[in-house]
Amino acid sequence: MSTITFTAPQLARPVHRSTAVRLTRRGKIVVLAVAFIVIALLTLVLGPSVVATDEAGVSQQVRTVKVMAGETLWQIAADANPDGDIRDTVDTIVRLNSLPNASAVQAGAVIAVPVY
Repeated sequence: MSTITFTAPQLARPVHRSTAVRLTRRGKIVVLAVAFIVIALLTLVLGPSVVATDEAGVSQQVRTVKVMAGETLWQIAADANPDGDIRDTVDTIVRLNSLPNASAVQAGAVIAVPVY
């Protein structure tokens, strides 16, 4: 008579490998490039935008003033708008005349000053 013996199968022990992802140099470059593209697209989509219309802007009345020696833009702004905020008036004069800053005006220059 023959005997059949059943034994439980031997399971191989799992090999423990590191679960950390290791990238090659090329993989790091690809990940960096994809991240840069995503950030650039988000900046374009969510960034500020300008909308142009066919309506004309409100024109501001201006007068021209010749800057005298020793005169500052602050003094000119105070004469132009004595009851208003002088800082805003100086900023408006700088923008109207495309000056880099308030101290860029020189004696003898003719500048545009808003009429209030």
